[in-house]
Amino acid sequence: MNTSVMEQEEAAAGGEADSQPTYSIERPVYDEAFIRSQLLHRRENSTTLRQRLAHRFRCSSKKAKAAVFSFLPILTWLPNYPVKQYMFSDVVSGLSTGVVQLPQGLAYAMLAAVPPVYGLYSSFYPVLLYTFFGTSRHISIGTFAVISLMIGSIVVREAPDSMFYVLSANGTNASAVLDVEARDARRVQVAVVLTTLVGIIQFSFGLLRFGFVAIYLTEPLVRGFTTAAAVHVVVSQLKYLLGVKTQRFSGPLSVIYSFKAVLFDITSTNVSTVILGLTCMVFLYVVKDLNERFKKKLPIPIPGEIIVVIVSTGISYGMFLSDVYNVDVVGKIPTGLLPPVAPEFSLLPNLVTDSFAIAIVGFSMGISLAKTFALKHGYSVDGNQELIALGLCNFISSFFQTFAITCSMSRSLVQESTGGKTQIAGLLASLVVLLVVVAVGFVFQPLPQTALAAIIMVNLLGMFKQFRDIPALWRTSKIELAIWLVAFVASVLLGLDYGLLVAIAFAILTVIYRTQSPKSAILGHVPGTGLYCDVDEYEEAAEYEGIKIFHSNSSIYFANSDLYVNTLKEKTGVDPEALQAARKTQKKLTEKANGDRNPSLNMCGKNKQQEVTHEVVSYDDVVEQQRNGQLGAGRRASHSEEAVFLEPPLTGVHSIILDWTPATFIDSVGAKAIKQVIKEYAALDIQVVLAGCSRSLLSELDSLQFFSGVVTPATAFPTVHDAVLRCRRSNPRTSAAPTDGPLPQIHL
Repeated sequence: MNTSVMEQEEAAAGGEADSQPTYSIERPVYDEAFIRSQLLHRRENSTTLRQRLAHRFRCSSKKAKAAVFSFLPILTWLPNYPVKQYMFSDVVSGLSTGVVQLPQGLAYAMLAAVPPVYGLYSSFYPVLLYTFFGTSRHISIGTFAVISLMIGSIVVREAPDSMFYVLSANGTNASAVLDVEARDARRVQVAVVLTTLVGIIQFSFGLLRFGFVAIYLTEPLVRGFTTAAAVHVVVSQLKYLLGVKTQRFSGPLSVIYSFKAVLFDITSTNVSTVILGLTCMVFLYVVKDLNERFKKKLPIPIPGEIIVVIVSTGISYGMFLSDVYNVDVVGKIPTGLLPPVAPEFSLLPNLVTDSFAIAIVGFSMGISLAKTFALKHGYSVDGNQELIALGLCNFISSFFQTFAITCSMSRSLVQESTGGKTQIAGLLASLVVLLVVVAVGFVFQPLPQTALAAIIMVNLLGMFKQFRDIPALWRTSKIELAIWLVAFVASVLLGLDYGLLVAIAFAILTVIYRTQSPKSAILGHVPGTGLYCDVDEYEEAAEYEGIKIFHSNSSIYFANSDLYVNTLKEKTGVDPEALQAARKTQKKLTEKANGDRNPSLNMCGKNKQQEVTHEVVSYDDVVEQQRNGQLGAGRRASHSEEAVFLEPPLTGVHSIILDWTPATFIDSVGAKAIKQVIKEYAALDIQVVLAGCSRSLLSELDSLQFFSGVVTPATAFPTVHDAVLRCRRSNPRTSAAPTDGPLPQIHL
């Protein structure tokens, strides 16, 4: 075996660009039998299972140090923290983020159907913990609209208002009164237990290295889902913006019921509430627009949310909006932190399914934004450690009466755009919230709820811009557009929990559809190259006579093996069953002709008082008719003539090459189907060979005992061109190669 590989590059005179490199190779044609016996030999693994396990679980100071650094990423950067370079930026970023986090914590607690102070708790403890366990330097952990709304729907389902009406005797009349304190206490218990379970799930997934679960939430699915969540959030806040009293709904069609309830009660709208809410919305929109337009000139973004909170609180306090104009306000905010309390674990059984949905959505939101910032600033994040960090944030914080959290897109953008370098900025933001909780929380008791609704709605404008995805996806990928629309419609109509399940199921179905509907083609050789391309797509690609090269861009397994075989027969134009039937008919006619002992090439017979003439068709005519798509149809004769094939072979195809370059795996069902079709073709003297199999695919074929009987390693080739050259040489019926160019230099 003489093998030489040469690459030549010639520099053009006068400093011009290099000419096109040329690639030349001269070697024998390889098949798998030759490769196994001569070229490749597997390494012998002398280590035993016990030795491998011992090496895997061996404890050393290096491994212990790596494990500690992995579990506490803060140890990798805090000792080398450049105070002079980073401190000022982190302080400015932390204060800016804390100012935004404070009103959002109060507002998103309303979405979670718990008192506002619990939003402040959820904006302190998890942020503090993430500083130690998180790997992202820029995301802002805390309350988030989508997660808060999912929690709120579950909390309302488990603790509806109808459970807390008590009879209140008023003279001789008795009426049912809602016990708000008992209801809120129960809802807090449900939210806390749900958060505990979410933390356990995320932490367990992180330990089991299940960070890959986020790949099933594709970008179109997440964007469609979050857009639907924005619709839910806006509808849920309409009653606070208008000042009407309506029931809070949960479950399928809850968004429709909520909107219908607001419309039916719109006549009781509080004018003062609407005016204040719309004014806050306009102001926030203008501030956000200014921040976007002049973000390069402003040292820090204008803190529109905190301005709205302070001004609206002052107006509400000075004008007695709650007492005089019946404007709903936040109400009592207890001062100080609550002592740790064990969750009410008796509520766990009803929350398992919901907690999985929140855990996965929360992680997917966090990791997607973390990877975006990591790519922008040139560092890496660990998906499994992010799961562990989020799990610990939720689990530990739940003992201090918090609800589930993830990262917020708006706050993360503030933290990054104001110059934040590390999670020191997040730590300072949590301290800002702590200051309010411990010292000045009572100041925000007159804060109107309509101002918080305005903050929530304006912060969702970015999510509604995701409707722009629809025309873009229409132009690029109809399947991804379908995923986006299904995620949106299902989440709007069925609720966020069931909608997410439907969207994931549909996304998985699209994967199955793609594998069951692969693109297939017959390949032809591009003259002067070693390339083989679709003959229907490229006019330079020319087929070798008698050889069909079948290409399908999918693996072969139980779901698509029948489709693969049927497409193979259709594309090659060679159906073994039809050819076997034709051969039997041919044999009968030949026996009949011999029985008549008529040496003439034209044989006559009577058939229903009509004379029928059968004529012999030569092989060349068969090949010509097969080229023209007339295989088995015969030549048109007069009304009294019928063409019959009396001379084998029935088809001009003698070899079929299966291009398995795109195939990554094959299962037992697929292997049996391919082996069966190879046997069917072998019965017709048509050889079927494999080309382009990867080493891992060949190992799977070996384990499935594929290479036995008529199929041997000698029928598998490393490239399509190897297979073509072997088929052309091994079959005497092979005609010359296409005359419009030479073959690559692989000599037999």
